[in-house]
Amino acid sequence: MSIHHRMSEQEYEDREWIDSLDWVIANQGPERAIHLLRQLQFHAKKHGVQTPFSANTPYVNTIPVHEQPEFPGDRDIERRIKSIVRWNAMAMVVRANSKAPGIGGHISTFASAATLYEVGFNHFFRARTDDYAGDQIYFQGHASPGIYARAFVEGRLDERRLENFRRELAPGGGLSSYPHPWLMPDFWQFPTVSMGLGPITAIYHARYMRYLEDRGLKPRNGGRTWAFLGDGETDEPETLGAITLASREKLDNLVFVINCNLQRLDGPVRGNGKIIQELEAAFRGAGWNVVKVIHGSDWDPLLARDDHNLLVNRLGEVVDGAYQKYSVESGEYIRQHFFGKHPELLKMVEHLSDHELQTLRRGGHDPAKVFAAYQAAIVEDGRPTVVLAKTIKGYGLGEAGEGKNISHNQKKLNEEELHEFRRRFQIPIPDKDVAEAPFYRPPEDSPEMRYLHERRQALGGYVPSRSVLAPQLPVPSVKSFDEFDGGSNGRAISTTMAFVRILSRLLRDKEVGKLIVPIVPDEARTFGMEGLFRQCGIYSHIEQQYEPVDSDQLVFYKEATDGQLFEEGITEAGSMSTFIAAGSAYSTYGINTIPFFIYYSMFGFQRIGDLVWLAGDARIRGFMIGGTAGRTTLNGEGLQHEDGHSHVLASTIPNVVAYDPSFAYELGVLIRDGIRRMYYDGEPCLYYLTVGNQTDVQPAKPEGVDAGILNGIYKYRKSTKKRKNKVHLFGSGALMTHVLIAADLLEAEHKVAVDVWSVTSYTELRRDAQDCERWNRLHPGEEARVPYIVKALDGEEGVIVATSDYMKVLPDGVGPWLTLPYVALGTDGWGRSDTREALRDHFEVDERFISYSALYLLKQQGVGDTESLLAAREALKIDADKLNPRIA
Repeated sequence: MSIHHRMSEQEYEDREWIDSLDWVIANQGPERAIHLLRQLQFHAKKHGVQTPFSANTPYVNTIPVHEQPEFPGDRDIERRIKSIVRWNAMAMVVRANSKAPGIGGHISTFASAATLYEVGFNHFFRARTDDYAGDQIYFQGHASPGIYARAFVEGRLDERRLENFRRELAPGGGLSSYPHPWLMPDFWQFPTVSMGLGPITAIYHARYMRYLEDRGLKPRNGGRTWAFLGDGETDEPETLGAITLASREKLDNLVFVINCNLQRLDGPVRGNGKIIQELEAAFRGAGWNVVKVIHGSDWDPLLARDDHNLLVNRLGEVVDGAYQKYSVESGEYIRQHFFGKHPELLKMVEHLSDHELQTLRRGGHDPAKVFAAYQAAIVEDGRPTVVLAKTIKGYGLGEAGEGKNISHNQKKLNEEELHEFRRRFQIPIPDKDVAEAPFYRPPEDSPEMRYLHERRQALGGYVPSRSVLAPQLPVPSVKSFDEFDGGSNGRAISTTMAFVRILSRLLRDKEVGKLIVPIVPDEARTFGMEGLFRQCGIYSHIEQQYEPVDSDQLVFYKEATDGQLFEEGITEAGSMSTFIAAGSAYSTYGINTIPFFIYYSMFGFQRIGDLVWLAGDARIRGFMIGGTAGRTTLNGEGLQHEDGHSHVLASTIPNVVAYDPSFAYELGVLIRDGIRRMYYDGEPCLYYLTVGNQTDVQPAKPEGVDAGILNGIYKYRKSTKKRKNKVHLFGSGALMTHVLIAADLLEAEHKVAVDVWSVTSYTELRRDAQDCERWNRLHPGEEARVPYIVKALDGEEGVIVATSDYMKVLPDGVGPWLTLPYVALGTDGWGRSDTREALRDHFEVDERFISYSALYLLKQQGVGDTESLLAAREALKIDADKLNPRIA
């Protein structure tokens, strides 16, 4: 039997199997067909036939033509609106760079994504109304010119602001480079341009929407989270790092739209691979509904004639680097290099001209295909959806950068290119004006403007838009915070334990208790929060589907749909994303939820600092609680865990209010005032409080210290000794214990009077002093303002030693405003695994070094001599030749 004859028989058998499957699909439905295929797979495996695994489907559109819904809009008018928006987006960037070269801006991202956005604006993005919660849209940061351009056409932004794109300080105001709620608080909702942060925060935002509904804080009045991102952005770990949460929590209110233009900043995303197939496998494996939008309608007739799947196979074997090459080449090149692989493929396109081959559209530029994908996304039940839309970067720019690696940085077009752009998109601008790239808005009574406004009104209003509708919250009663005003009655407790007690009482507060949102990564028991498992439950949208292993204990692991606490697992980034969702609910939903995010302090600003910066930009409200704080408190854990710099990093974010309290009563004062500032006064700030795991007997609150606690410093203990020589010891956090011991030692052994000061915030003291200094510099003819720290120390004499479990730069920050001799002790250097005592000796911050530093400063002022100072050093067992801990 010849090979040709055998192949014919095999083809005949193949045809019989396929015909049988077609019959099952037609007569018994796709579910039955899936069942049979699975049974065949199981049967084959029993007989040793290993079927290769693939999470991919063929490289064609997920939605076949016969299932594609009819496009509901006016295609012609929508195309004209899109063209006008394209022109204005381009003109904005070009004009900005012609007036201020180097100002920047990006044309190409929006050029590739214009259809993706316009279909959403015209048919899907719903604004907040009385009976609908509103869609939350995370716009891709580099596409911001297109979003501004549409708002201009809608009449929401004037020409002056577009003129001043990226020139926010110009007269008349301007527009921020990217989505920044801090800079445009009435427009942008979410910062997104730091790659990867938009996707992860969108996931947790969608989950938080469910949380609010499940707990009865928000009515079940809809709302969907849309996240637009680029294919190159998926290289960021944050982009894909939380996608299993979305499927696990059944977030069918979440839609990712990934603009797959195959291009990074400098080259192809996957030159030797296929990013759409790679992402499909990742998302399908994670349990998402994946909708691929690869080919435009021009391809449908070709695919319909592809009886033997030659075209489908060819589409699947071509790598992305080649597809990028096709986007800039001629139809003749495409015919030769793509279709020329098989004679049958060449015959398939012989009726198409080279121009027609060159202009075969990708799916992301076809409104009908995009509409079908979005429609499939919003009807999906039980799963999040990702739309993978294939586009061309710089689409429409032509020779100026369409599909080219340079297009990310494309900011200018010459006159010829402007004319070509105007011609291609039929913008009604006279030839004589084209070189100036003028902005264009159609007349209000034009069909385009009427259609645009009608569509937005049908969808509830205009987006993006940010408003603050949450009512002012009452300040909780002092009773929720005063448990430790009288001290701890001889019991040794940590400030972490004190915080948990305050949190527990707040959760029972009649006014704000239900609004408190505790968030912890995976250390609830470490922080002594396991009591909250029973008190308020751990949130899970799908409830608890098992009996916990500790169910026989009083405090067991309890998950519930109406649970109040988030136990996020080992993810500080995810926990921070929940914090951001909770802290922005006052603007997104008009609900004042109060998040408390507690975590190992080392893994906050250092590990997820970009997310904290985003939180500041987004005007988040809430409390970040850095647990096991300080470089010498977490004994045994060592270099990677011991935090000596989170307060330094916190000071770099302008609206983070940071405190390092020493005592439990200070925590109560700070938390109550934080709620007042953020939720009663409405200040756009967030709090960072550090708490420790070192247990000490907590003292009673002295009279009249609240103002000092809030401003950053107060005299905790005044010396009763009437002595000529005076020392002031500044203490913070866990090292206050050693400061107090040093004070006793100095008074007993060295005959000096010692006042002890509690410094709750060097950062707030420094900011206040800088503000006063600036005001005085700019108002020389008016009464000078006096910094709080200067007023606090007014009339004092002697020397000052400040001791912190943080780097010396933190207490050094107030040095310029101190008139007394001053030295700062801190924990510069790498952490170590050892006991607290050994660590404090190593970093030179225990009572011995504090006492010696005070004696040294006194000697510098003429009190005592070198011989007595050396004797004190010996008595204190200080090794003068030990290696500097900063470099040890």
